[in-house]
Amino acid sequence: MKEITAIIRRDKLPETKKVLEELGYPSMTIQSVEGRGKQKGAMCAEMDSELPDSYCTAVRLKPTPSTYALDHTLPKIALFVPKRLLTIVVPDDLVTKIVKSIIKVNTTGRNGDGKIFVSPVETALRVRTGETDGEAIA
Repeated sequence: MKEITAIIRRDKLPETKKVLEELGYPSMTIQSVEGRGKQKGAMCAEMDSELPDSYCTAVRLKPTPSTYALDHTLPKIALFVPKRLLTIVVPDDLVTKIVKSIIKVNTTGRNGDGKIFVSPVETALRVRTGETDGEAIA
C-alpha cells in the first residue's frame, strides 16, 4: 500500500475528486493548507486561478504573511498561498495510474500547480470492523 499526498490548487479540487471517484477511490482526506514553493509566494496572484483573469490581482488573492515576517524585519514579506491537500491510500499496483490522473487534472502549465508525494504505508486498520490492509482501504 502507498499513501499519495497531493497539494493542489483550490479550484482543481472538484475535478480531482471526480477523477479519483471514477478510478474507484472516492475515499480521501482533504485539508485546507497554506504554503509556498520556490517562488516564496511571489507569484501568488498567478497561483490563484479560481477567478477569471479579468479580475484585478489585488482582488484575486489575499495571501497570508507569515507570523515570522510580521514579527521581524524582512526585505520582503514571506507569503503563503492557500492550497488543498489530499491524502489517499491505494494498493501498490494503482499508484502510477492514480498519480498520472491527478497530474493530468491539475496541470495548468503555470507556477503553483502543486506537488505529489508517495509514501509507503506499513499497515491500515478500519476501526469499526477491525479490517486490515487491503480490506481497510477499499
